Amino acid sequence: MQPAVFIARLVGPIFVAVGLGILLNGTFYTALILEAVHSPTLIYFSGLLALAPGLAILNVHRTWSGGWPVIVTIVGWLMVIGGAFRLVLPATTATLAGDIYTKAAVLLTIAIIMVVVGAYLCFESYRRKPA
Repeated sequence: MQPAVFIARLVGPIFVAVGLGILLNGTFYTALILEAVHSPTLIYFSGLLALAPGLAILNVHRTWSGGWPVIVTIVGWLMVIGGAFRLVLPATTATLAGDIYTKAAVLLTIAIIMVVVGAYLCFESYRRKPA
């Protein structure tokens, strides 16, 4: 199985589930974010938990051409950048996350993007036969 297909089969359903969770439970996710940004430990561990799989994705898949697999590369880079940012600038992370992600319109937009991107990754990866 190609790395892009394998990664998309993992990331796609996660994006759909999280996006739907936000859409169905917006106030819960807002409270979750507010609680998380006040915990230096959670910011640190979320940085590690984003950086490690982001690096893993980029180590097996770095394609900037060829259609939908580019999304997998972008996801990997966003995870690396987000994870490194949390580890290097945790206080800035807390401030930005508290200011940005607690706004209903922003959270709704992120949820919709996650569902659409996740569904597209699921469609593209699961329609292919496993090798």
